[in-house]
Amino acid sequence: MKKKMFLLVPFLLASTLFFCFATFVFGAAVLPDDEVEALRGIAKSLGKTDWNFSVDPCSGDSGWFYRAEGSKENDLTCDCSSSNGTVCHVVSIILKGQNLAGTLPPNFAGLPYLQQIDLTRNYLNGSIPPGWGSSPQLVNISLLGNRLTGSIPKELANITTLKSFTVEFNQLSGNLPPELGHMPSIERLLLSSNYFTGELPNSFAGLITLNDLLI
Repeated sequence: MKKKMFLLVPFLLASTLFFCFATFVFGAAVLPDDEVEALRGIAKSLGKTDWNFSVDPCSGDSGWFYRAEGSKENDLTCDCSSSNGTVCHVVSIILKGQNLAGTLPPNFAGLPYLQQIDLTRNYLNGSIPPGWGSSPQLVNISLLGNRLTGSIPKELANITTLKSFTVEFNQLSGNLPPELGHMPSIERLLLSSNYFTGELPNSFAGLITLNDLLI
């Protein structure tokens, strides 16, 4: 009897460890499929080739997160507190100094929890997608130091949570849309070193939260 119990104890211990491991693995927080697909589209538009979609983007592994020396930064941040810690959502994408030479992706609107987009110092061209205006939680957009052209879409004024908008050192042009003067939360509006024309809209007088304007 003692011999049987001696053999049974390691078996029960191994079974318990396996159960705990399986619970950890299969119960781990993951990014929903629709946000993963949005990231695939974002990578394609930007020309971002080192995101490894064979692992969960919120894992921090395989090119999803690293801090390089100098001005380079590659950081995808997730919030994994939803549904008792079983679901993650992308809240920040920072890709500074990555030599990205693609275009701005409309797919950012497919990340409904996204709060920050920072694509500073790349070689991105094309225009700013009007669809970004449907992003419900964006707080910061920085596109400083790229090769963007076209005008600022008036739809960005629909982002009621936006506090900082930086497009300095690009090739943007045209008139500033009056709708930008109706952003209720904007604090920083940095527009210098572009090719804007015309007058400042009278509506800018209504930006009572604005602390910093460069043009």
